Amino acid sequence: MIASHSAPQSRWATLRAILKQSWPVLVSSWAGMAFGVLDTAMTGHASATDLATMALSIAIYISVFIGLIGVMHALIPIQAQLFGAGEFKKIGQVWGQGLWVSLLLSVVGGVVMLFPDVWLSFSGEIAPEVRTSVHHYLWALTFGLPAALMFRTIYGLANAVSRPKHVMTLNLIGIVLKAFLNWLLIFGNWGLPALGATGAGIASAIVFWITLALGLWMVFRQPFYRRFHLTLGMPDLKSIGSILKLGLPMGGSYLVEVCAFTFMSLLVAQEGIAAIGGHQVMSNLAALAYMMPMSIGVATAALTAQAIGAQQMYQAHRTSMMGLVVGLCGAIVTAMLLYFGREFIVAAYTNNPAVASVALSLLVLLPFFHIVDAMQCINSHLLRAHKIAFIPMLLQTFALMVVGLLGGWWVGFGPGKSLIEPVRNQLLAGSPVGAGSMWLMATIGLATSTVLLHCWYRIIIRKKLREIKTPN
Repeated sequence: MIASHSAPQSRWATLRAILKQSWPVLVSSWAGMAFGVLDTAMTGHASATDLATMALSIAIYISVFIGLIGVMHALIPIQAQLFGAGEFKKIGQVWGQGLWVSLLLSVVGGVVMLFPDVWLSFSGEIAPEVRTSVHHYLWALTFGLPAALMFRTIYGLANAVSRPKHVMTLNLIGIVLKAFLNWLLIFGNWGLPALGATGAGIASAIVFWITLALGLWMVFRQPFYRRFHLTLGMPDLKSIGSILKLGLPMGGSYLVEVCAFTFMSLLVAQEGIAAIGGHQVMSNLAALAYMMPMSIGVATAALTAQAIGAQQMYQAHRTSMMGLVVGLCGAIVTAMLLYFGREFIVAAYTNNPAVASVALSLLVLLPFFHIVDAMQCINSHLLRAHKIAFIPMLLQTFALMVVGLLGGWWVGFGPGKSLIEPVRNQLLAGSPVGAGSMWLMATIGLATSTVLLHCWYRIIIRKKLREIKTPN
């Protein structure tokens, strides 16, 4: 079949294409991330117990959810390459099988979230009221998980075919609904009971199902999507297997990234409610800032995959390199905003002086953390565009889990507790020993991941470009 993708050829055209596709993904990602921000900020003004609940609950939920959507995001490079090759009907078939995958993953994720005590065992003594609230919050989200994962098939399709504004609109609607329902259910307005953190979980589940319904209506009514002949179809083990072959290591990479920070939260919980709250503010901001490089990574990977499908390897490489440049520039700007605006930002999160003090001591490191986080994120997406995920997963596991998490535990809570105390006292004065040490090692782990992933990308692209120059 003749390729349908007409890739931009100049550097400026490539830059415009990335920016055009990135900003709706960014807005959409911020809207999705705002769920956690709203929950943290609003429960932070409800009570310290509710804020501690959110710190632990979100850490567990995000670990499960991010790992599962990582699997679902395999649909982006698969469908983008098909789009570049002009294989429209196959896109609809892959989309339908993606729905079956999402239902399968919902069962797996739901079982994990229904038993949070396994995760909480890493946090030492947890106040009984916090433990109970964590259970209720996660139970509520379990009912919304199938809708959230099925929505990822719509997200993947829209980004693969360069229509990210459609998903952006749906997510913006979702965040308005989320803020309203949080206001009702967390604080008990309009005569409803004040449910605190549990109300935030119920609100999220309701919004997930509403946005899924709107998304399905969109893809079946928009004329643009009719060419793909979207249909559920019967489960096809071969198609599901091909999605999982790429998706499982992708999900593994997502899981490694988020689990490193989940276990940080669980370990930091040993240092008390103020440390938990301050760490949660830092984590929330890091995750919110991460949406920028992630959006550039998603857009760059989709455009790169389209060029690969159209057998335009030089343009694929040019797109990848331009995405890295855009990501680095954006990360530097974001880092400056985080550094100079940290006091105002913390005040928006909490009015608790102890929590604010811990957060401010940690936020000094966030600009540096964000820059290396952005670079490792985009490099991982470049490899996924080439349907390469297994080796990157191994590299990220070593860098983030061994260097970052295990190293952080060693110097923060383990036998090496005094090894980096002079560095922590100099860079993060006033921070809790464990939290400060773990954030320092997490930054080093991300820098290691960035170097390893980019080196692997260079090996892959040089091999592919040589194959073009010397055909059989």
